[in-house]
Amino acid sequence: MSNRTVIPFGPQHPVLPEPVHLDLIVEDEHVIEAIPQIGFVHRGLEKLVEKRDFNQFVYVAERICGICSFGHGWGYAEATERMLGLEIPKRASYLRVILQELSRIHSHLLWLGLLADGFGFESLFNHCWRLRETILDIFQETCGGRIILSITMVGGMTHDIDDALLRRACEKLDDLEREYHTIVNTMLNDDSVRSRLCGVGTINYEEALSLSMVGPFAKGSGVTHDMRTTGFSAYGDLEHFEPIVSTEGDCYARCKVRCEEIYQAIAIIKELVAKIPHDGVGQAPGPKVKPEKDARAHVLIEQPRGEAFYYVRGNGTKFLDRFRLRTPTSQNLGGMTKALQGVDVADVPMIILTIDPCISCAER
Repeated sequence: MSNRTVIPFGPQHPVLPEPVHLDLIVEDEHVIEAIPQIGFVHRGLEKLVEKRDFNQFVYVAERICGICSFGHGWGYAEATERMLGLEIPKRASYLRVILQELSRIHSHLLWLGLLADGFGFESLFNHCWRLRETILDIFQETCGGRIILSITMVGGMTHDIDDALLRRACEKLDDLEREYHTIVNTMLNDDSVRSRLCGVGTINYEEALSLSMVGPFAKGSGVTHDMRTTGFSAYGDLEHFEPIVSTEGDCYARCKVRCEEIYQAIAIIKELVAKIPHDGVGQAPGPKVKPEKDARAHVLIEQPRGEAFYYVRGNGTKFLDRFRLRTPTSQNLGGMTKALQGVDVADVPMIILTIDPCISCAER
């Protein structure tokens, strides 16, 4: 007769900053099944779209999550622009992609620091978060905010970013890249890191597809799905873009993908800054601009954790009837429970860290 026990994991845990709660069904030291419990930080933000007009809700969307804030404001704004039939200037599209890629670097550096902290590498944690401050300084200099940027609006951007500021940001990224190269090599080539991550939490290509996994979680299993390959917004003006993938499917593969995506994001930013157009950044729609009754639109963008879906439905007024967001973490919950099956209890925190769930986004 098997002796199974249910161990509650989270929502507070010394390794994880996210309030994720799992019921782990264990047999001895092995996890037989992981059952996620969702809703611990639910805030009902989607409902507020009925009480905030088009541009007021941009600020609510940005507060869905601090780490992914710019992307949420952008995704909502672009879906609303499609619903209203608005076309924004090319410069505004370039600025949005530049800021989104900066947000990707910010998110991945934050994650890498937390991963180092999970291993007990406190010095490496501090170095990663010190480099992250470079990105936050760029945000503050160009947008005014460090986490919540509040520069996106329906119709474009609230203000322009001077070319000199953009060039200075690229110079800062050059310095960051040199330091980051040393840090990431130290992390990925460390024997203790490899022993804890290689062959742990493995999901193969077929399982990743069947579980609809997205982002670095899926790319670590060889899935090439990345919304940037569709060429939406200014991504279509890049000379070349190819998703970074790894085929091992384990925790180490997911780490490699995120680490390489930082180099890729820096290259994208430099390319777009070098050829950014000068046709203005747009303006907010006037009070007479309202959607047709029952008008609707959706948009898909690539957040740091993967594909995010934004849907809006109008009712002929300045308010919306419905806003719906599907986050990457929502897509990846099935993969997370699969990755935890059959592992040792001691490996659970590290596996979840390499998946990098964003519970604030998932629960809204």
